[in-house]
Amino acid sequence: MLDPVIVTGYAASRTHKLTLGEKEADRVLAVGRAPVEHDSAHLKNWRTLTKLRTDPARATRLLRALLVLTNLEVNR
Repeated sequence: MLDPVIVTGYAASRTHKLTLGEKEADRVLAVGRAPVEHDSAHLKNWRTLTKLRTDPARATRLLRALLVLTNLEVNR
């Protein structure tokens, strides 16, 4: 089984300014993270996650289906 990997962005400080490569890496992470956070906000508005009591794998399939349906409706 593959080990999970957590990818985090770079943080600047007063003494450490970000390089162009680090800034670009942060931008790429933000582009990938934005749709996920947007969809999570939709699910929280529906209060779906507060009442969901099932196997995590089953919940993942259910939530993916809900997000597909939501995106189809929004893009009409």
